[in-house]
Amino acid sequence: MTDTSTDEHAPDPAQLAKAETLVEALPYMQRFAGATFVVKYGGHAMGDAKAAREFAMDIVLLKAVRINPIVVHGGGPQIGAMLEKLGVESEFVEGLRVTDAETANIAEMVLSGAINKELVSWIDQAGGRAIGISGKDGGFVRADKVTRTVRDPESLIEKVVDLGFVGEPAAIDRSVIDTISDAGMIPIIAPVGVDADGQTYNINADTMAGAVASAMNAARLFLLTDVPGVLDKDGALLTDLSPDMIGQLQADGTVSGGMIPKLETCVKAVEGGVGAAVILDGRIPHAMLLEIFTRRGAGTMVRAI
Repeated sequence: MTDTSTDEHAPDPAQLAKAETLVEALPYMQRFAGATFVVKYGGHAMGDAKAAREFAMDIVLLKAVRINPIVVHGGGPQIGAMLEKLGVESEFVEGLRVTDAETANIAEMVLSGAINKELVSWIDQAGGRAIGISGKDGGFVRADKVTRTVRDPESLIEKVVDLGFVGEPAAIDRSVIDTISDAGMIPIIAPVGVDADGQTYNINADTMAGAVASAMNAARLFLLTDVPGVLDKDGALLTDLSPDMIGQLQADGTVSGGMIPKLETCVKAVEGGVGAAVILDGRIPHAMLLEIFTRRGAGTMVRAI
């Protein structure tokens, strides 16, 4: 008679694979315990309930393993949809929305209201404790007005373009975030700030996330976007870049368009003391966890190599 007891009690391969994944993740959990991660969440994935639920679970998991996540969210598509609904036309200069007073009010309503509180709700449903703020709360972010110098492609004459109520972080009071994180809660930040005179400015979410990461001495900055990361001219993913390498990629035309300001944000963050910045495809379920807790990773990491 054949003894089948061993086969009958053999572990399920799927369950064994899950256990092996946890073992692989252990050294990374130990390495990053107590560290701060800043995550920029945006793009069209924000409008997908399933993706939002998975993102919330990832953030709650990070908090559960003693990593301190800070979420900075965008909302460009949602702002655009609301402006269109209200019949307000938009103008863009180098990817930044020219923001008059009416547009600024609508953008703040969408960012600090609907989007911010929806993210808080998703995280609460996933078992976490989140609190939504903007840069206006507690003097968290002081902003300076942004202008852009553009060159006319025909005449090559440069001119300064007034972007309206668009700003960039000039100073960040990290004590606001420290208080929230120390209380066991997860900060969800809308990219809005005020200047010294109390004027409200909308801030690009990538720029806001990079500035917050530098102010918090974060171990990681994650920019979740709609592309896999930085690709070479053959379409292959570049997994590790340094600031010098990025300059070369820009010079030879490998990177262009909207990827350039994202990489500039990564470089500025790394030069500002952030351990590393990572560009990830936010459309892939749990891409951030794959990047953090596996050997292979999942995106393009920028660091001082």
